[in-house]
Amino acid sequence: LDPARPRERTTRKRPTASPKANSRLHACTMKTISLSRPMAAVFQRPRALVLATQHVRFHNTSGVGPHGARVARKVHHADIAHPRFLVEPRKAAILGAPMTWGQPKAGTDTGPDMLRQAGLSTELGNLGWEVEDMGDITFVPPSASDPQGEAKYVNQMKNCYAVGKGCQQVFERVSKQAAAGKFVLTVGGDHSIGAGTVAGILQARPNTGVIWVDAHADINTPDVSESGNIHGMPVAFLMRLIDPRKYPGWEWMASTPVLRPQQLVYIGLRDVDAAERVILKDMGITCFTMQHVDKYGIGRVMEMTLDHLAGRPLHCSYDIDGVDPAFAPSTGTAVRGGLTFREAHYVVEAVSESGHLGSLDMVEVNPGLGTFEESKETIEMGLALVASAMGSRIV
Repeated sequence: LDPARPRERTTRKRPTASPKANSRLHACTMKTISLSRPMAAVFQRPRALVLATQHVRFHNTSGVGPHGARVARKVHHADIAHPRFLVEPRKAAILGAPMTWGQPKAGTDTGPDMLRQAGLSTELGNLGWEVEDMGDITFVPPSASDPQGEAKYVNQMKNCYAVGKGCQQVFERVSKQAAAGKFVLTVGGDHSIGAGTVAGILQARPNTGVIWVDAHADINTPDVSESGNIHGMPVAFLMRLIDPRKYPGWEWMASTPVLRPQQLVYIGLRDVDAAERVILKDMGITCFTMQHVDKYGIGRVMEMTLDHLAGRPLHCSYDIDGVDPAFAPSTGTAVRGGLTFREAHYVVEAVSESGHLGSLDMVEVNPGLGTFEESKETIEMGLALVASAMGSRIV
């Protein structure tokens, strides 16, 4: 095995198990948050929660749930090099992308709102950023009147037109903010929005390297996809393994920059479809599975990642399911054996310390899944990872 370009990938799908099973537990600190409005407004999904009339409050001294004790997490501003391609003083544009039609489970559309309530803007302000919250994109839901195109294509993708047009909106907003020299933080929403965010970043910064943190490769094409869910296809669109001109709603992508194999690194893979495995090998994409994390350690994995993408602006597309479900259980496609609390943080800490991180996605936080306690823990984890990516350190 050449450590600079590993080829080993797993194809065996592991069943989702108890978050305590097969997980490497680290001592961790979490943040105390107080969400300001009744949870009924967020959690009235297909099922009603018994706490729908209560406010969510995490307490400093207890809050012990199924995943261990939770204590206060403190945010400290560190003096980290600011990317030269971003404006001074440092400005962060927050874009909410509450997309949910790229996958079948309701709730991902509440992720942006919940992270805001948890204190997203306040934390970034404490880290020295001038925060511009651009609000949420209003996506048009799928409809029977949506253009259908050729059945042999569209029938392979669920909600093709609605997701495609939604990603176009993401692309337009991200590219505008990136071109203005701002750090672009896009909060999802399911990972189908990655097609829009990465396309938008490449439009403004064509040489960008992409770090895709995920349990899954998201490089399925419609003809080999086992589910037809578009959140498993954004990388295939970006690399033009899918011809966007054949799919209604995606035509806009034909004129955007193409993501090249040498611009992409995966971290945290552990649930890769058989067809995806072939694609990754044939295209020579650099991948670090959880086996590589175990073998080399997360420090060496990040060194190799940053060496491979040296000299480029960086974009990190972070799917919360890259983290082990012991620490982020409320997500739609959780797979055990993922990044530990500290490994998950070190990924973004290392990228930010490179001085080249200019944009970030935080996706697949789904407060509508799992227990009430699990939902809170996942929101905390998403917020903490964003803060670490944007300058928060222990000392």
